Formats: sequence, structure tokens, C-alpha cells
Amino acid sequence: MNQSSRNVMAVMLAASFASTIGGLPFNSLPILLGSLADSFGFSAQQVGLLGSACFGGYLLGTLIAAAFMDRLPWRKLTLVSAFGAAGALLLSSRMSAEAQMPLWVVIGFFAALMTCLGLRIMGDMVNKERAFGLRLGIELGVTSAVLFALPALVIADYGYHGAALVLAAIIVLLSLSAFSLPRRASTPPAPGSNPLIDLFKTPLPAWFALGFFFVFLAGQIGLWAFLERLGSGLQLAPAEMGIVFSVLKLLGGAAALALALIGDRLGLRLPHFLVFAVILVGLVMLARADGFWVYALGAWIWEVGFTWGCIYQTAAIARLDPSGRATMLIPAAFGLGSMAGPGIAGSLIADGFAPLLWMAFATALIAVVVYGLVISRRLAGGAPTAEEAAPVTDVM
Repeated sequence: MNQSSRNVMAVMLAASFASTIGGLPFNSLPILLGSLADSFGFSAQQVGLLGSACFGGYLLGTLIAAAFMDRLPWRKLTLVSAFGAAGALLLSSRMSAEAQMPLWVVIGFFAALMTCLGLRIMGDMVNKERAFGLRLGIELGVTSAVLFALPALVIADYGYHGAALVLAAIIVLLSLSAFSLPRRASTPPAPGSNPLIDLFKTPLPAWFALGFFFVFLAGQIGLWAFLERLGSGLQLAPAEMGIVFSVLKLLGGAAALALALIGDRLGLRLPHFLVFAVILVGLVMLARADGFWVYALGAWIWEVGFTWGCIYQTAAIARLDPSGRATMLIPAAFGLGSMAGPGIAGSLIADGFAPLLWMAFATALIAVVVYGLVISRRLAGGAPTAEEAAPVTDVM
């Protein structure tokens, strides 16, 4: 590996750790909110409002990042965001119940900035599938370790205070990656340009792709939200459910890292058909599940397809807009999908889970048609050149 390749890999790893900072509060949100409820005696409704507050801060952060990211110094932004999120977590563990709502807005805001920064940098890489696969693989790997350790080793003895302290320490540790990040965007905005107006200069095909990414996410996240309920309907034991979901996250990370190795070797079209086929197999097994193994295999296979779908679709969005604006809107699409999906899914399962599985199937089918047939053709005919999408190399 030559010096240039090592520099690019160092940037990719640093961007992955920055994105992991953004993902940690959300990936561990159910555990954190559960321990928070136990510590403060919150009702289910109050816990739900805290989750919504966190999402509100996150959505605000994605919009700020999309408009201003290229105008900010990235290393300083990482350190400020990491210490902001860590500080808010620590204050949350010390402050009264009344202070939790604004603090969780702050946590969500800084986490969104880090997610957007990681995506922004990875979107500049030539081999976008490899970059996004590495990012998601590292994020899910760290998340799996945290989710494994927090409940048994920390929360059981120290409650929410201990969980917040450990999570804040991990965030600060990950922030050391800031020194391997580029100082700022390689192509700064033109002097006098308006960042909000610039945001709406995102190419129309990229907006189109973002819209259908939201559709895909709504269907799959809707299934994810009720995947545990589907298993409970099969009368699975709590230990069996624990095995399913612990292995599921590990498989998601492994699937993402596998794509980091494969990169863009499969081309622009074939991956989307492969994603649909894997999701379809998982859905069929979930529909036919009558016990632990069929349900578990169905959930695991579906998770692999969902992970791959996210990576390939975000890579396509990044290719449609070399400026990086569309890439920074990806977290907003994900957040909106997280809002819409569970709500729609909840209205469908009154008479059973079949409509939920059909929704996941339909949104995956729409994605393969749009990305596999329309967007891939657009990219094949007018994809950005390697120079336009070259990696950010201003690392000194």
C-alpha cells in the first residue's frame, strides 16, 4: 500500500469513527431511555417524548449540516460535536427530570452533525460502496460491543448514570480520530454564495433518489420496529429473542464490511437486484416462520439485505451529486423514514403481520425498479468522473 492509499484509508477510518459518534446515542437509544425511565420514574409517554426530542434535535442537525458543512472546519467540528454530545450526556445523568428534554435535543443535534460529516467525507471517495460499507461496518461493530456490554456490565450496577458516563467516554475516545480528518472540504463554497439556496441546487435526480430511499426505509424500518413483536407472536422465549437480535446486529456489521471488501465490483445495476432477492428470501421465511430457527434465519437474512440496500442506495445518491449536498441529506431521509415507517406499520398489523411483510416487500420492489433500472442507467450514462468524485486529500 503506497503513501497515498494509506492516507485515504486513514481518512476513511477517521470518518467512520466520526459517523460512529453520531450513531452511538441512537443505536443505544432503547437501552438509554429504559435506564433513564428507571432512574427518573418516567412513564412510557414521557420516554416516548424524550425519543422524539432527540429525533427533533437530530433532524435540525441534518439540515444545518447540509447547508453549512462545507463552510466549517471539520476537525474542530468533530471535537466540538463530540464534547457537546458527551457533555450533554453527563449533564443528563446529573440534572433533574425537567432538564432531560432540552439535553436530549442537544444530544441529537451534535450526533447528527457527526453522522453527516462521516457521510460527507465517504461520499467523496471514488469507490463509494467500499467507503459506505466500511463506515457502516465499523459503526455497527462498535454498537454491537456497546449494546452487549452496557446492560450487563454497567446498567445492572450503576444505572443510567453509569451508562451515560461510559458512553460519553467512548465518544470522547472516538473523537481522537479528528486529527486524521481533512481540515475542511477540498472545494470550498464560492464567496458570497447563500448556503440555504445552495442546498436547493442539489441535482433533481439526487432528490428523486433521496425520495425513493425514504420509501425503501419507511417499509424496512416499519418491519424492524415490529420484528420483535412478530417473534413474540410465535411464543419464543426471551433467551431466544436475545440470540436473534444480538446475532442480527453482528450480521449487519459483517454484511457492511463484506461490501467494503467487494466495493464497486458488481457494477451499478446488479447489486440492487441482489438486495431485493436477499430481502425477499428473508421476508418469505418470516412469513412462514413457525418456530425459532425459521424466524431467526428470516430475520438475519432480511437484515443482510436491508444493510446492503442502504449502502448501495446511499452510494448511488452520492454519485448523483458530486458536490456532496445530497449525501448530507441522507440522514434526514433516514430520520423521516424512521418517523413514518413505524407509524404506518402500526396501523397495518391490527389483523396480523402479513400486511407488514407485504409493505416491506412492496417498498423493496419499488427500490429495485427505481435504483436497478432507472438510476443505474442514469449513472451509467452520466456518472461523475473520477476527478469530480476524487477523495478529499487535504489532510495536513
